Amino acid sequence: MSWDVLLVRLPDEVTSVSQMAHDYQPAPLGPRHDVLATVAGVLPGADLSDPAWGVLSGPTWSVELSIGAADPVDSMMLHIRGTGDEVLTPVFELAGALGCKVFDCSEGDLITPGGTSGWHGFQRFRDRVTREGR
Repeated sequence: MSWDVLLVRLPDEVTSVSQMAHDYQPAPLGPRHDVLATVAGVLPGADLSDPAWGVLSGPTWSVELSIGAADPVDSMMLHIRGTGDEVLTPVFELAGALGCKVFDCSEGDLITPGGTSGWHGFQRFRDRVTREGR
Protein backbone atom coordinates (compact mmCIF):
# COMPACT_ATOMS: atom_id res chain seq x y z
CA MET A 1 0.00 0.00 0.00
CA SER A 2 1.40 3.39 -0.95
CA TRP A 3 0.54 7.05 -1.12
CA ASP A 4 0.82 7.92 -4.79
CA VAL A 5 1.75 11.29 -6.21
CA LEU A 6 2.28 12.21 -9.84
CA LEU A 7 4.96 14.61 -11.04
CA VAL A 8 3.60 16.41 -14.09
CA ARG A 9 4.40 19.58 -16.02
CA LEU A 10 1.73 22.24 -15.67
CA PRO A 11 1.71 25.98 -16.30
CA ASP A 12 3.14 28.10 -13.46
CA GLU A 13 -0.17 29.85 -12.82
CA VAL A 14 -2.05 26.57 -12.22
CA THR A 15 -2.45 25.90 -8.50
CA SER A 16 -5.40 23.48 -8.67
CA VAL A 17 -6.63 20.85 -11.08
CA SER A 18 -9.90 22.80 -11.32
CA GLN A 19 -7.97 25.51 -13.21
CA MET A 20 -6.96 23.09 -15.97
CA ALA A 21 -8.64 23.07 -19.35
CA HIS A 22 -10.33 19.71 -19.86
CA ASP A 23 -8.27 18.97 -22.97
CA TYR A 24 -4.90 20.24 -21.66
CA GLN A 25 -1.98 18.01 -22.63
CA PRO A 26 1.05 18.44 -20.32
CA ALA A 27 4.49 18.74 -21.88
CA PRO A 28 6.74 15.73 -21.32
CA LEU A 29 9.37 15.84 -18.58
CA GLY A 30 12.03 15.41 -21.22
CA PRO A 31 14.21 12.83 -22.92
CA ARG A 32 14.64 9.70 -20.81
CA HIS A 33 18.42 10.11 -20.37
CA ASP A 34 17.96 13.72 -19.19
CA VAL A 35 15.23 12.74 -16.71
CA LEU A 36 17.41 9.94 -15.30
CA ALA A 37 20.37 12.32 -15.02
CA THR A 38 18.18 14.81 -13.13
CA VAL A 39 16.93 12.11 -10.76
CA ALA A 40 20.51 10.95 -10.11
CA GLY A 41 21.68 14.52 -9.52
CA VAL A 42 18.85 15.53 -7.18
CA LEU A 43 18.53 12.19 -5.39
CA PRO A 44 22.08 10.79 -5.33
CA GLY A 45 21.00 8.01 -2.96
CA ALA A 46 18.38 6.69 -5.38
CA ASP A 47 18.93 3.19 -6.75
CA LEU A 48 18.45 3.50 -10.51
CA SER A 49 19.85 0.07 -11.37
CA ASP A 50 16.45 -0.48 -13.02
CA PRO A 51 16.07 2.84 -14.87
CA ALA A 52 12.33 2.32 -15.31
CA TRP A 53 11.72 1.84 -11.59
CA GLY A 54 14.01 3.65 -9.12
CA VAL A 55 13.98 3.40 -5.35
CA LEU A 56 14.92 5.99 -2.75
CA SER A 57 15.13 4.90 0.88
CA GLY A 58 15.06 7.13 3.94
CA PRO A 59 15.26 6.33 7.64
CA THR A 60 11.49 5.68 8.02
CA TRP A 61 10.20 5.77 4.46
CA SER A 62 10.79 4.66 0.89
CA VAL A 63 9.82 6.10 -2.47
CA GLU A 64 9.51 4.02 -5.62
CA LEU A 65 9.96 6.15 -8.74
CA SER A 66 7.92 4.81 -11.61
CA ILE A 67 9.79 6.39 -14.51
CA GLY A 68 8.74 3.89 -17.17
CA ALA A 69 10.47 2.99 -20.40
CA ALA A 70 8.93 5.63 -22.68
CA ASP A 71 11.11 8.24 -24.35
CA PRO A 72 10.37 11.06 -23.78
CA VAL A 73 9.15 10.60 -20.20
CA ASP A 74 5.64 12.06 -19.92
CA SER A 75 5.30 12.04 -16.13
CA MET A 76 6.59 10.21 -13.09
CA MET A 77 4.54 8.42 -10.44
CA LEU A 78 5.98 8.22 -6.94
CA HIS A 79 4.80 5.44 -4.62
CA ILE A 80 5.53 6.55 -1.05
CA ARG A 81 5.56 4.25 1.96
CA GLY A 82 6.43 4.60 5.63
CA THR A 83 6.20 7.54 8.00
CA GLY A 84 7.71 10.96 8.52
CA ASP A 85 7.04 14.27 6.82
CA GLU A 86 10.70 14.55 5.76
CA VAL A 87 9.84 12.25 2.82
CA LEU A 88 8.20 15.28 1.21
CA THR A 89 11.54 17.09 0.91
CA PRO A 90 12.98 14.87 -1.83
CA VAL A 91 9.59 14.73 -3.55
CA PHE A 92 9.48 18.51 -3.93
CA GLU A 93 13.19 18.78 -4.71
CA LEU A 94 12.73 16.35 -7.60
CA ALA A 95 9.56 18.10 -8.76
CA GLY A 96 11.37 21.44 -8.77
CA ALA A 97 14.34 20.08 -10.69
CA LEU A 98 12.03 18.57 -13.31
CA GLY A 99 9.85 21.70 -13.52
CA CYS A 100 6.82 19.78 -12.25
CA LYS A 101 3.87 20.15 -9.97
CA VAL A 102 2.94 17.42 -7.49
CA PHE A 103 -0.51 15.84 -7.91
CA ASP A 104 -1.83 13.93 -4.88
CA CYS A 105 -3.74 11.00 -6.37
CA SER A 106 -5.65 10.38 -3.13
CA GLU A 107 -6.92 13.94 -2.74
CA GLY A 108 -7.27 14.60 -6.47
CA ASP A 109 -5.47 17.92 -6.50
CA LEU A 110 -2.07 19.58 -6.50
CA ILE A 111 -0.08 19.92 -3.31
CA THR A 112 2.64 22.36 -2.35
CA PRO A 113 5.58 22.06 0.04
CA GLY A 114 4.21 21.78 3.55
CA GLY A 115 0.95 20.29 2.26
CA THR A 116 0.81 17.16 4.37
CA SER A 117 -2.93 16.44 4.59
CA GLY A 118 -2.90 13.75 1.89
CA TRP A 119 0.20 12.07 3.35
CA HIS A 120 -1.26 12.13 6.86
CA GLY A 121 -4.64 10.92 5.57
CA PHE A 122 -2.96 8.01 3.80
CA GLN A 123 -1.08 7.03 6.97
CA ARG A 124 -4.30 7.10 9.05
CA PHE A 125 -6.08 4.97 6.44
CA ARG A 126 -3.17 2.52 6.17
CA ASP A 127 -2.92 2.16 9.94
CA ARG A 128 -6.67 1.60 10.32
CA VAL A 129 -6.80 -0.99 7.52
CA THR A 130 -3.78 -2.91 8.80
CA ARG A 131 -5.18 -2.95 12.36
CA GLU A 132 -8.55 -4.22 11.12
CA GLY A 133 -6.83 -6.92 9.07
CA ARG A 134 -5.23 -8.51 12.13
